[in-house]
Amino acid sequence: MSPLENDPGTPPGQTLAVSAEVLYLANLLLLPGLAFVALLWLARKHQNAPLLARCHLKQTIAGSIWAGVLLVLANAAIIFFGGYHQPSTWVIAIIYFTMFHSSFVLLGVLGLAKAMAGKGYVYPLVGRNCDA
Repeated sequence: MSPLENDPGTPPGQTLAVSAEVLYLANLLLLPGLAFVALLWLARKHQNAPLLARCHLKQTIAGSIWAGVLLVLANAAIIFFGGYHQPSTWVIAIIYFTMFHSSFVLLGVLGLAKAMAGKGYVYPLVGRNCDA
């Protein structure tokens, strides 16, 4: 248990929510795949966590899956339009990273800020309902 969990002003599950958001950002920016596996392990280990933590875990897992699906679709588009040696590769890659990847990173930063404030956050468009 973290020392922050013992603080009476800290909402239950805040440390776990922050950990989920950090792993989500690590999956997008530092350790793709490995951080996602750690995030899945964290969610499985804490299935009965407080609502705040469960909400952030749901958001980060859904966001990670959507980011992965869009990355696969971007690669499929590159292959469809002639492979990795065509000029269209750079157009697709730049559009993907400018529009989608950076949006997912921004969602993660907003989610991390909300988790650090002890508040829930539902990712727009890709998030999951946090009612329970």
